[in-house]
Amino acid sequence: MEADQFDWRLDKESSVALYEQLRRRIIEAADDGELPVGTKLPPVRRLADHLGIVPHTVARAYRELETAGRVKTAGRAGTVISAGADETAQLLAEAADRFAAVVKSQSIGTEAAVAAVKAALER
Repeated sequence: MEADQFDWRLDKESSVALYEQLRRRIIEAADDGELPVGTKLPPVRRLADHLGIVPHTVARAYRELETAGRVKTAGRAGTVISAGADETAQLLAEAADRFAAVVKSQSIGTEAAVAAVKAALER
């Protein structure tokens, strides 16, 4: 996808950092299907030039998205929207459903269930 196909505007006067605005916009576009899984994002410099921001800002947004599993970056092959986030969300939802079924069948209270999850995450 070429940078000029991104008809996005970032608010340079906002208290929200530009990289965060861009990160959120890419997530919205991916979630809405505007950027389907496998869509190649523009190179950092090209998108930065198009948006009128410095390349570091785009690079940081891409890094944050990669850390969250929303994109995959493969050097010269570029950055693409990842299915990883969808798969992770699906796995999490399924695990939560199984856990909730056990909690309900054993008449465990919400506070005890949440405490059990927190304890498991801290191990």
